[in-house]
Amino acid sequence: MEFRYLGNSGLKISEITYGNWLTHGAQVEQDVATQCVHAALEAGITTFDTADVYANTVAEQVLGDALKGQRRESLEIFTKVYFPTGPKGHNDTGLSRKHIMESINGSLQRLGTDYVDLYQAHRYDFETPLEETMQAFADVVRQGKALYIGVSEWNAEQLRAGHALAKELGIRLISNQPQYNMLWRVIEPEVIPASEELGISQIVWSPIAQGVLTGKYLPGQPWPEGSRAADKDGGAQFIEKYLTEEILTAVQKLKPIAEDHGLTLAQLAIAWVLQNPNVASALVGASRPEQIASNVAAAGVELDGSTMEAIDAVVGHLAQDDPALTKSPPARLA
Repeated sequence: MEFRYLGNSGLKISEITYGNWLTHGAQVEQDVATQCVHAALEAGITTFDTADVYANTVAEQVLGDALKGQRRESLEIFTKVYFPTGPKGHNDTGLSRKHIMESINGSLQRLGTDYVDLYQAHRYDFETPLEETMQAFADVVRQGKALYIGVSEWNAEQLRAGHALAKELGIRLISNQPQYNMLWRVIEPEVIPASEELGISQIVWSPIAQGVLTGKYLPGQPWPEGSRAADKDGGAQFIEKYLTEEILTAVQKLKPIAEDHGLTLAQLAIAWVLQNPNVASALVGASRPEQIASNVAAAGVELDGSTMEAIDAVVGHLAQDDPALTKSPPARLA
């Protein structure tokens, strides 16, 4: 395993982060989830990412249980706040002071830890003044409940505003967690340059495009049984945009490139996002322990310029790069 600094902080995280969105508390049983976490630890992963909204708080509990007995100082545990949780009442969502303060306490209890290394705003909240949100985050840090602050899917303007307030308050906003892969490059035009300017790293989710970049979805063929595309309750809506015949045909053409480097298609996809120097880590999940070792093999892989050009020749014209697609849910109130 290789490690990278997160933003311009002194915190190092593993190049591969284990995430439990859509799996723990939902798609896989707790014993299998625990096996996956232990496989991640054995593979050298030290960074674990979750959120209170995953399986409506159950994913945090499952992760906390799976990490029991581990040396806390050797781990980096991340979680997030924003989306509705619990009974999903009028104050059970957003980035208000009330929701942040109540949410961090619940997350720490479920994770079985006194602090998280990174507490992230899961989206931008258009209904709460940014000053209120950042002040609440500052208080969470000063209370010792989080060491650093991050965000997810914020655009360049939002990152600049949040970073400026964090600096005024004496805390560190050091990361952004966006979707990023060969087919989804919307952070490249604006978010990456702003982040480099501000000292913010990316922890990217969906590096294998919800499984499309593994090559298991074949053009003109039924979706594999048990796959995300075939599971309407397991995130099928997130993968639909990639399931065009043109994209699936192009992905198959990446196989010779991967084989030339002794990589699977999934490993090539993860290695591709890690070539971006502003990316600190790629988030991967697993429904089976054996998937972990395969994904970890992408850490430390260097793809030369000619390989990156060859990948672009195959899928570059299909990639979405409109920065306007980096967006949070609209205001909830009329």
